[in-house]
Amino acid sequence: MSAQHILGLEKTFTFSPCQKWQGNKQAQNGGGHYCTSQVFLVCFNMVGSVGKGCSEADRAYIAGLIDCDGAIMASIESHKEKKFRFRVRVILQLTQKNKNLLQWVHTLLGVGYIRQNRTTFDWIAKDQHYCRELLEMIQAYSRGKQKQVKLALEILQASITSKSNLIKVAQLADTLSSYNVRSFGRRKNYASKIQEYTSSND
Repeated sequence: MSAQHILGLEKTFTFSPCQKWQGNKQAQNGGGHYCTSQVFLVCFNMVGSVGKGCSEADRAYIAGLIDCDGAIMASIESHKEKKFRFRVRVILQLTQKNKNLLQWVHTLLGVGYIRQNRTTFDWIAKDQHYCRELLEMIQAYSRGKQKQVKLALEILQASITSKSNLIKVAQLADTLSSYNVRSFGRRKNYASKIQEYTSSND
């Protein structure tokens, strides 16, 4: 029996943000059931933490999805409001041809968003607080991406109080990037980028 069958993924999921917004428009025009944007947000964040209602089987299954079809990435971006002009972000991504499976993940975890590509769908999470909670939730169950989970958590837990801290985190981001084979041709050397910037501004 497949994990999809065990978890009921053969069912069709009909809820989506687009459908909820369409319902709002219909209600404004006198039809349908009105739901405000505040209620829409509560629908996804009412548990207060990622996967609070997840069973052990759910956690293991999501860890397996990320191991097989996911990516754990780090990005360092210019950010004028940050003390050292850069911010570090961990990004989680799942890619599937089965949109219903990603909708199940989205609904269960209550975070991230789904986007459509030409032949596949991506579930993406960028909120750093939720990324940390999710990685901590699956850490014990991950088999194929244990090193990536550990590196990403080190990045998320790091306190950037100096330029040397920033460079250290950039080096962690570079190491994490080296595990993402698909992005090999687009890989950036974040540590060198930070060092060049800080040297030119000393």
